[in-house]
Amino acid sequence: MNQQDKQTTRVKEGAFHLPGFLSLPEQERIASLCLELGKNAAGFYQPVLRSGAKMRLRMMCLGRHWNAKTYNYELHRSDVDGLAVQPIPATLAKLAERAATLADFIVRPDILLVNWYGKDGRLGLHQDKDERPETLQAGIPVVSFSIGDTCEFIFGGLSRSDPRKKIALHSGDAFVFGGPARLCFHGVGRVLPQTGPSGVWPSGRLNLTFRQF
Repeated sequence: MNQQDKQTTRVKEGAFHLPGFLSLPEQERIASLCLELGKNAAGFYQPVLRSGAKMRLRMMCLGRHWNAKTYNYELHRSDVDGLAVQPIPATLAKLAERAATLADFIVRPDILLVNWYGKDGRLGLHQDKDERPETLQAGIPVVSFSIGDTCEFIFGGLSRSDPRKKIALHSGDAFVFGGPARLCFHGVGRVLPQTGPSGVWPSGRLNLTFRQF
């Protein structure tokens, strides 16, 4: 079954869940590539927020670095070690473009945030709003891939107090949100240990989120 034949679930206007978007071989290739990139000098690290709190995940930024203290994108990891950011592999960018197309969006990703959640990994409710104002106003989507353990993904509305949905994102799932849903609040409630396919990812959950600056 190819991607065009797979189910696309509309969560709300502009937000789509694509269960099983990535085949098992694709998941294995992506996981292997991320592990290799993560071993490089500008690989995985634990972000520290401007408050001094450590995020409950490990991160690797490709294309542009997200500065956890300034909430800006930059070409060097000035809040970590000053190293230049690694480029986004073209194969990954193409997969993100394909997922966006299935949700009737177009994206040309130049940012890829790779997040590694352990069994206690979490990510509080937030908006992805640090890209250029023109990108946000155009509703160019965020594309997310999940690999490894299942997570409880929380997706809300444009206000933090809006009703939220809890969606189980399994290994191989994609999630796309843009247009009127581009600035919806979302987060990761929890990761369900040992729920991923055997041998694909060492432990926990790997999440790739593609953006266009």
